[in-house]
Amino acid sequence: MLALLALNTAGALPISAQTPGQVTSTPQGGFVLKANAELVLTNVVARDAKTGELVKGLKQSDFKIYENGKEQAIDTFDFESVDMAAPLQEATVSGLAAGPTGSKAVVVAKPEELRNHRLIVMFFDLTSMQPEDIERSVDAAKDFLRTKMQPADLVALVSLGDTLTVDQDFTADKNALINEVGAYNGTEGQGFAQGTNSNTNQAEDTTAYTPDESEYNDLNTDRELFALRAVSQSLAKINEKKSLLYFSGGISRDGIENEASLRAAINAAVRADLAIYSVDTRGLQAIGPLGDASTGSMRGQGAFNGGALLNNMNQNFDTQEVMDRLSSDTGGKAFFDSNDFMPAFLQVQKDTSAYYAIGFHSSNLARDGKYRKLVVKIDRPGIKLEFRPGYYAPADFKHSGKEDREQELQDELASDLPATDIAVYMDAMYFRLDANRYYMPVSLVVPGSQIPFVNGGDKDKATLDIIGAVIDEAKRPVGRVRQTVPLKLDASLQARQKNIQYNTSFNLPPGKYEIKFLVRENETGRMGSFIADVTLPDLKKSPLKMSSVVLASQREPSKKDDPLVHNGQEYVPNISHVFRQDQHMYLLYEVYDPSREKAAENEPKGSKLGVDLLSSLELIQGSTKVYETPIVQAKSVNVEGRDAVSIELDVPLSGLKPGQYVCQLNVIDDAGGSFAFPRFAVLVREPAAQPAAAPAATPAAVQPSSTGGSE
Repeated sequence: MLALLALNTAGALPISAQTPGQVTSTPQGGFVLKANAELVLTNVVARDAKTGELVKGLKQSDFKIYENGKEQAIDTFDFESVDMAAPLQEATVSGLAAGPTGSKAVVVAKPEELRNHRLIVMFFDLTSMQPEDIERSVDAAKDFLRTKMQPADLVALVSLGDTLTVDQDFTADKNALINEVGAYNGTEGQGFAQGTNSNTNQAEDTTAYTPDESEYNDLNTDRELFALRAVSQSLAKINEKKSLLYFSGGISRDGIENEASLRAAINAAVRADLAIYSVDTRGLQAIGPLGDASTGSMRGQGAFNGGALLNNMNQNFDTQEVMDRLSSDTGGKAFFDSNDFMPAFLQVQKDTSAYYAIGFHSSNLARDGKYRKLVVKIDRPGIKLEFRPGYYAPADFKHSGKEDREQELQDELASDLPATDIAVYMDAMYFRLDANRYYMPVSLVVPGSQIPFVNGGDKDKATLDIIGAVIDEAKRPVGRVRQTVPLKLDASLQARQKNIQYNTSFNLPPGKYEIKFLVRENETGRMGSFIADVTLPDLKKSPLKMSSVVLASQREPSKKDDPLVHNGQEYVPNISHVFRQDQHMYLLYEVYDPSREKAAENEPKGSKLGVDLLSSLELIQGSTKVYETPIVQAKSVNVEGRDAVSIELDVPLSGLKPGQYVCQLNVIDDAGGSFAFPRFAVLVREPAAQPAAAPAATPAAVQPSSTGGSE
């Protein structure tokens, strides 16, 4: 639910981001430099066109680089070769330690010590491989480590099973690597479950019913691509070229599904200067119309008319297409249909033995997210150049697609750092539904001054994306909200001078939770987030069992059935506790399991015993009590089914002077001898426009609500 709050809020002065690469004048006669700090790096391997040998000794002036046919000025140039690698003093260096959890690296090497070394990551996607696939890949890795690993090689091990784990950070220690990689084919319960594509060579009758597993496969594919992106991001801090050997039993996707995840993984690898070398661990496959021994007998005519064979071949091709794109778009190479994996290791060594690192700042300042083709040329004849074919330009919000925008929200929600482009305020309360369940309303407030409304006739229009999650102590999501909220408000409401409030709720058991909400306005894509820890208490042992105290400045008609709705009116929580003199301050709270009064001597057996709850509100300014409501007494339970007494208070504020007050709510269970005195601060302001004829008034006596009993 959205509510427009009529609060006196100061407008915020927006500060827009500068467009890189331009110099503009200011009204005061000065100049503002807008610099493009996004360096595009590409690695170039130069070989003799006839012999294939590496060509060394080339200079920056020998190269020219073109982006979409337009020559770019080379800003950085370097040559690295494993022949110039200096021996490391440490056995292990830090690379992936800042990324996924589980890294065993403890020694940190200086960045300059990584220069001229070959950095190789072996990524084992255990979720997609069958036991025999794992066996082949582990044997090949051990063989490489024993016989082909060179002194300049630094190798890291990463695996994707139940979680993404860094099993060994970059190290030159062969024995440590061999011991660690050997655990993959000896681990029980990991890597043996059917993965996304483990049975893609099985025969299927195209004329018979086939379960739709596309949604399941899409989720698994996203998980694998997210893991590749996470590894790439953790390696971005290392300036040298990196290579990743991706061992997988295939990745499939359904049409354009997973396109955003695939592009995000490729972009992260390109930005990190990471080339992906995909290895299909299924090896050489004989794809027949009848499938293999893992499938049952076929029915229908698929085995005789070629339909089953075509279906199996298409499925196998589809599982290799994503791996091939990961490699080709990052400057690596894919290895399919071979039981010998050693060529993949040797290709990595060959491609990273010596290379020229060229960097430039693109003259195309458009942040359109489009693919830009790269071409590197050399003035010297007889030299063949190898380089990645291009990259995706950064995209601003207006040029982002639906999938990219959604992915941006998910990434920001998972981030440990808050988004601070726009201000977001949040509050959470609780009401008990039963002994082990709570209703937790959550309210978000965004200042209207920070939302870029668009004028549309007599309406001010804007759109907000809202996403939130509730995480329990075990770091598991137990509640989630995702909603796109269109705002179409009358221009006369002057929404820019007020606050926009969004209300939602969760049903949760007692415990400690972390709540994080993210709000994005969809005109410029600016975001703001709020994170808070919330405890839903176990009230079983509390002398006085009481809910949160809700303060509201407005109530709205509602047909919902929840603790915030009374007599068809829903309380809109005022989380800022800022009120105006021309408003009322409404209070709502509940007391659970109140003590019963003792039965009278002449009381018939089985009679329902009453309760005796006393409530009053004091307003304190400084050390002086300036106002106190009459005592409200509740004599009966008025929320059937929850054994609760709900109390509503209505406090007119017209007789109070503007200023800050401390409110103390006095709640006494006279029958049980228990009590509570919660306190909270409020701010009372002058009305936005005080009518000239409006007489001053003193606060009226607080009348008990129809659900609160009588005095």
